[in-house]
Amino acid sequence: MTTEGIEAVFLTTHNWGKAARFFQALGYELEFATDHDSGQLRNGDGPSVFIAEVPENQEPETRIVLKVPDADAFRADPVVEVVTPFEDTHYGTKEMTVRDPDGRLWSLQAPAKH
Repeated sequence: MTTEGIEAVFLTTHNWGKAARFFQALGYELEFATDHDSGQLRNGDGPSVFIAEVPENQEPETRIVLKVPDADAFRADPVVEVVTPFEDTHYGTKEMTVRDPDGRLWSLQAPAKH
């Protein structure tokens, strides 16, 4: 089984409000905001952008999240370095982290099975 394209873009920021307004000015609509300075925006049918505020001493980062339909059926090809295997998240999905040949981290996200 392979991935099914880009599910989302995950960003960290030093200012959730400014980051959200920036994307809204580019045509993204707020889907939800949390009570801990994070939220999700979307532009049409495209991938969502999830933004989370981090402390000033952390460098903001960007991570692409690829969609996987079934975590149990997914098998990473040997060319793919698995950093962390699929694990349950607090937001109701399963997530795996992989590293590409240039050292960038990517997230693979699958629905959690209930």
